[in-house]
Amino acid sequence: MADRKALTKETDVVEKARTFWLLYNKPISYIGSAIIILFIGIMIYKYMFKVPAQEKADKVVFVTQKYYTDFTSATDSTKILLATKVLNGDGVNPGALKIINQYSGTPAANLCEYYAGSCYLQLGQFAKAIKYLKDFDANGATQIKSRALGMMGDASAELNKNDDALDYYKKAANVNNKDDYTSSEFLFRAALFAQSIGKTKEAIDLFKEIKTSYPQSERAGDVDRYLARLGDFSE
Repeated sequence: MADRKALTKETDVVEKARTFWLLYNKPISYIGSAIIILFIGIMIYKYMFKVPAQEKADKVVFVTQKYYTDFTSATDSTKILLATKVLNGDGVNPGALKIINQYSGTPAANLCEYYAGSCYLQLGQFAKAIKYLKDFDANGATQIKSRALGMMGDASAELNKNDDALDYYKKAANVNNKDDYTSSEFLFRAALFAQSIGKTKEAIDLFKEIKTSYPQSERAGDVDRYLARLGDFSE
């Protein structure tokens, strides 16, 4: 009796499965085919287009990286020339702008967004500096992200977008609260900027935050002097 019930149950399961397949075999086949085609497409894109593009981008970005390294350490008299080479190349090697356009989506193109933003800031083209720095993805590198936000603050300040500038400086300070040096530096810059645009209370709060959150930082030793200038003598 038990065997008959088990057999009947198995038969019902098989029959339900057969009925389901008869009803839905075409949609299932279409979906399965679509998944296979999508997978093949992803593999083709990755190994025929994306990987070769990344390899080419890595090769051509080398000279741009060298120009940018020279740019960061150059004196004011040569910075503009080097910034132009970083952006536009030297007539033989492509610059950051061409790499961004030709190799979009690669790590090299992403890095060139940072280079371009930094160079446009030096050249006084502040809106372009913000545009390229916004497009840059630091991929978890907190110090470079802070620097990018700080430069966006500088560019916004030059454009008289004071609220944006102050916000960028504060964001730069808060990228990594464990980085005493970087965080205290950008908090200090935010405090000075707040003071310069007449936001005295916010400047006082920012200076005090340096003392509270980063008491061992170099900037913490300067805070009392600035607080006194702002009329705050509290400990």
